[in-house]
Amino acid sequence: MSIGELSNLYRDGELDIHPEFQRIFRWTSEQKTRLIESILLGIPLPSIFVAQNTSGIWDVVDGVQRMSTIFQFMNILKGEDGEPIDPFICKAAPFLKSIEGMSFEAADAATASFSPAQRLDFKRARIDVKIIKRESDKRAKYDLFQRLNSYGSLATEQELRNCLLVSMSKKHFEWLEKIAEDESFKEVLDLPHRLLEERYHMELALRFVVFRKIDESQLKRIGNIGEYLTSALVDFTEYSDGQLAHEAAVLHDTFTLLNDAGGSAMLRRWDAQTGRTAGSFALTAFEIIAMGIGYYDSPDRIDVDDLKTRRAELWQKDEFKSRFSFGLSADQRMRKTIPAGRVLFAS
Repeated sequence: MSIGELSNLYRDGELDIHPEFQRIFRWTSEQKTRLIESILLGIPLPSIFVAQNTSGIWDVVDGVQRMSTIFQFMNILKGEDGEPIDPFICKAAPFLKSIEGMSFEAADAATASFSPAQRLDFKRARIDVKIIKRESDKRAKYDLFQRLNSYGSLATEQELRNCLLVSMSKKHFEWLEKIAEDESFKEVLDLPHRLLEERYHMELALRFVVFRKIDESQLKRIGNIGEYLTSALVDFTEYSDGQLAHEAAVLHDTFTLLNDAGGSAMLRRWDAQTGRTAGSFALTAFEIIAMGIGYYDSPDRIDVDDLKTRRAELWQKDEFKSRFSFGLSADQRMRKTIPAGRVLFAS
């Protein structure tokens, strides 16, 4: 299809590049300029993949950065709230030096822009489009979405998962985003700003949902944690409203209890000799304490004093003293931590 045809589909709301992705992908101005230059030079671009949803609209599954750059250059890109995004102005290009400082179509006579003939050439450039029909299942969309990081994206694993989740079920994405912003949850995690920006708190919320009830026999078959979490999204998008409400309540109640008991100190390593915590947020504590409480669905069965007592018992066990997970992969660690949490809070 020509860029002109794709831009018309986008204007008419028939091509969805999901504005939620625009704050996730961080292409530099140099990357954007090279894309514009490649189009002008007639260099073939990789195919974009779109998934046709039940309304007939095409969701861009792979090619978000390229489509966003093209539409921003053409000054038609919209943000999450429908607001126009400032048009992209080309930077210095490796070969076409003349496009530096140029826009697609100038807003005034003082700004350099493409000529009418150049704009037509740009819009007539063609891009290969692969379509996943609406009859295809979510697994097909998931498999193709793994291509997203193939073209220089600086997105984290959870940012890519968020894109996939939006593409499969925006409702479930918004639910996960909302519970990850739970006040007690964020206070107990106490993550640095960089990790919040990279949506690590959303990954931890997803881990809580996916792993708190996992069968222990399944723990032996997990393998790479990141890949397992991503594949788990397919099943997660089948959660009913009732299941989502229950999961949200368990997470909220669990972290409210932890916050009342000591806030961020509760998921840090505790030194029995000094009676103090050390270090920052620890996945070990998250998997044993938070998931151990959450496993039983009713965090209110435990009071603050009982929780503190059990935390002290945990860190005095030989197998969980300092450096216990040194050299262990995440899945090997979880084979110990998750069952240990269920035992710790069993009664």
